Amino acid sequence: MSALWTDVEIGPPRATLPRIERETHKLEKRLCREVGRAIFDYNMIEAGDKVMVCVSGGKDSYALLDILLKLRARAPVHFDIVAVNLDQKQPGFPEEVLPTYLKALGVPFHIEEQDTYSIVKRVIPEGKTTCGLCSRLRRGILYRVADELGATKVALGHHRDDMLQTFFLNMFFAGKLKSMPPKLVSDDGRHIVIRPLAYVAEKDLVRWAQHRAFPIIPCTLCGSQENLQRKQVGEMLREWERKHPGRIENMFNALQNVVPSHLLDGTAFDFKGLRTTGVADEGGDKAFDPPDFPSPSPLRVVQL
Repeated sequence: MSALWTDVEIGPPRATLPRIERETHKLEKRLCREVGRAIFDYNMIEAGDKVMVCVSGGKDSYALLDILLKLRARAPVHFDIVAVNLDQKQPGFPEEVLPTYLKALGVPFHIEEQDTYSIVKRVIPEGKTTCGLCSRLRRGILYRVADELGATKVALGHHRDDMLQTFFLNMFFAGKLKSMPPKLVSDDGRHIVIRPLAYVAEKDLVRWAQHRAFPIIPCTLCGSQENLQRKQVGEMLREWERKHPGRIENMFNALQNVVPSHLLDGTAFDFKGLRTTGVADEGGDKAFDPPDFPSPSPLRVVQL
C-alpha cells in the first residue's frame, strides 16, 4: 500500500522534457513522494476520510492542498477534500482571492468569517507578539468548522523546517524537548490533526509556489513582526545549513530516533527502577566511548 502513496508517476517521461521542466518534474515527484510517505508512516488518511485542508493564503497551505489533490487521484483509499479559509478581517485582506482560486480549482471550499483581528489588537499590547492568542482563537474556530462540515481530519501546512524551529524554540525558551507532531488529537479531544508536509523542506515549497504562481496573501498580523523568536531560530537553522550542508536533515532524523534511556526524563524512562540483568545490552551506556560520527561532507561546488 505504501508504494501507491509514494510512487506517483506524473506527466511525460523526464527524458523527453527540457532541463527546466525536468527539474520541475523532479520537484513535483519529490513533493508527492514525501507527502505520501508521511501519510503512510503515520496513517494520516484512511478510507472514507473527509480531510479539511486549512488554507491561509500562504505558500505552505496552497502547496498542501495542491499536493493532496494530486495524491487523491492515485491514493490506495478514497477520501474527500474540503478547503477551509478563516477570514480574520485583517485590514486590506483581499477577500476575493481565495474564493476565486478555489472555484477555478474545482475543490469544495468554505470561507469562515470571524473578526479575530480586532480581538488580538485589543488584547495584545503594541509591540508584543500576537501569534499565541491568534493561534488559539483560530484553532477553536477551525475545530468548530470541522464539526459543522463533518470533517474527520484537519490538515495543516506545517513543514519539516517548522517542526525543527518549534523543537529549538521549546528547548531555548520553554525548557522542553518538544516539537510539532505529524499527527495528534486536538485540544478538545474531538479531532485528528495531521501535518502531511512533515517531511517536506521549506525550500522545495518556495520553489513549488513560484512554479505554480500561487496567489499569496501576506499576513498583516504576524507576518510583519520582524522580532519573532521563530524568525530568529529559522535564520539560525538556515545559517547552519549554509555552513554545514546536511545538518538540517540529520537534526530532523534525530527527532525520529529518540533514546529515552540516554536523556534525563524520569517519566519517559524508569531510572529509579533500573536494575542489573547480567545480560549485555547493545544499547547500553556508551557515553564514555569516543563518538563515532561520520566525517563532514565536503562543500559542494556549484558552477554557474
